[in-house]
Amino acid sequence: MSIFTPTNQIRLTNVAVVRARRAGKRFEIACYRNKVMGWRSGAEKDLDEVLQTHTVFVNVSKGQVAKKEDLVKAFGTDDQTEICKMILSKGELQVSDKERHTQLEQMFRDIATIVADKCVNPETKRPYTVILIERAMKDIHYSVKPNKSTKQQALEVIRQLKETMQIERAHMRLRFILPAKEGKKLKEKLKPLIKVTESEDFQEQLEIVCLIDPGCFREIDELIRSETKGKGSLEVLSLKDVEEGDEKLE
Repeated sequence: MSIFTPTNQIRLTNVAVVRARRAGKRFEIACYRNKVMGWRSGAEKDLDEVLQTHTVFVNVSKGQVAKKEDLVKAFGTDDQTEICKMILSKGELQVSDKERHTQLEQMFRDIATIVADKCVNPETKRPYTVILIERAMKDIHYSVKPNKSTKQQALEVIRQLKETMQIERAHMRLRFILPAKEGKKLKEKLKPLIKVTESEDFQEQLEIVCLIDPGCFREIDELIRSETKGKGSLEVLSLKDVEEGDEKLE
């Protein structure tokens, strides 16, 4: 679709329209195709790569620009860039059924890829293939939510798949080195956050190598920093504790 805006005669091509209704009126913004979903998922952070123009329209295809008083009434501001951001995040992307289907299929694959990358079979410690995860997602009738990021949805998929198959986040392998004075006390606080203790050496200081759930990393890091006042150290030995090779399809 190519359009002319009478106000400035800039030709807009490759347009994707995002529409929102506020205060009884319709507002539209002109975006580049394939960029809207990237912005919403967090993959694209440069607004100029998403918006064709920082202008709010009543009708993009006719080039009808929204009136200042209508913007203030609907959005509480006449800052066009801020309003564009509001419409971009909350508005409805105007796409054909074919385009929407293609986008949802791509998001479905992206979610499955993230899950396969982050997870293992807890019994074998082997990762699952993307194809197997896609099949499992179809089995639980997972429905992609176009306005949520793929990472958020991947975490939700993991929670749902745990009810039907052997799957969990791959553990991180960490090494803690803690001062002797705080070591014993801190070890007790860390215990509930550690999945497996692989080695423990207590001489002049306490050194522990262990496996943890990635979701606990920040809490462990903050605990060691605060309890040792910066004297303790935390080292990531591996982001994923996995065996080589994939889980095979049955």
